[in-house]
Amino acid sequence: MQAVHFGAGNIGRGFIGMLLNRANYHTTFVDVNDAIISEINKKQQYTVVLADENKQEETITNINGINSKDNPSEVVAAIVNADIITTAVGPTVLPIIAKLLAEGLSERLQQNQQPLNIIACENMIGGSELLKEKVLEHVDLKDKTAFESIFAFPNAAVDRIVPNQTNQELLTVAVEPYYEWVVDASAIKGVKPNITGVTYVDDLKPYIERKLFTVNTGHAVAAYLGYNLGFETIKQAMDNSKVSSLVKSTLKETGNILITQYGFKEETHNQYIEKIIARFLNPHISDDVTRVARGPLRKLGKNDRLIRPAILHLEILNEEPTFLAKAIAAALQYDYAADAEAVSLQEKVKVKGFAGALREVSELPTNSPLIPIVETQIEQLKKMH
Repeated sequence: MQAVHFGAGNIGRGFIGMLLNRANYHTTFVDVNDAIISEINKKQQYTVVLADENKQEETITNINGINSKDNPSEVVAAIVNADIITTAVGPTVLPIIAKLLAEGLSERLQQNQQPLNIIACENMIGGSELLKEKVLEHVDLKDKTAFESIFAFPNAAVDRIVPNQTNQELLTVAVEPYYEWVVDASAIKGVKPNITGVTYVDDLKPYIERKLFTVNTGHAVAAYLGYNLGFETIKQAMDNSKVSSLVKSTLKETGNILITQYGFKEETHNQYIEKIIARFLNPHISDDVTRVARGPLRKLGKNDRLIRPAILHLEILNEEPTFLAKAIAAALQYDYAADAEAVSLQEKVKVKGFAGALREVSELPTNSPLIPIVETQIEQLKKMH
């Protein structure tokens, strides 16, 4: 079986590539990083290390790589023969790979009528849907009906912490033991890919929002409050009683939304929260606060990990999201100079004030009740120092 995977970075190799290898796929990694692609083709294997006390290692084989910038025709040929296509490139890169993916799929229409599932394994809601939308922009009108009947873009929720790292071997990647890969079964075409470790569900939304509102929200809270208080790593921040208490209180708020909206059992969800917090405290993962906090403009988006649950808290529970608002307040003050989005955010704050910047970045109406709540928490944050 043949898999084509866009994105040969740490998540691609340490998560998706690992599970594809376990499922006996030959995986073709597609990337523009020539050093990594060359090393994949030279070594034809790499090591995944579990970041825990045992440091268990797993060797990934049956791989090759293609530099999509230098050899796009090879990528097209790989797509024609693929049994599954996956991505782990980051949300902003999906539109960039769409043109080449469209070329490959259009060629496949002429040569191979087997159904094909294209799964975007990105840290976002509706990644595959977005990729499909961008791919269709490059497909001829006459091909669109056939395209829709053969190719599926099932959405997915993925979760595995893969921190920044430097290893002696270029391809070696350390990952946390925990992972979750949930795929929308209702959107699959043809035979469901048999990949151990993938959970297929008929309604993906509860799982996407559970992950977004717990893992992503919790991580963001630890990062922005940790940065605000001067910590360098998530572990350092979570070891601080103020930060850990605020993370738990925030996840209590998001948990109440999930329990009310989707019917998750309170005890089961509380156990899930404890598991997530334990992951943040893993001493074998050194995750920089600035890596987790990067891209504050995206993370303050109206459908992302802080603003969306805060709005739902107001709408569904009719209660002020005090702790989510405190995290939003910390995010608005994130001023890491090496982060272009943080610099842009602070320029907006300087010109428009915190309220004006929040309205613009989060697309909130002028009279949004969330804005004064966040403004109050900006003042409260000053008292934490």
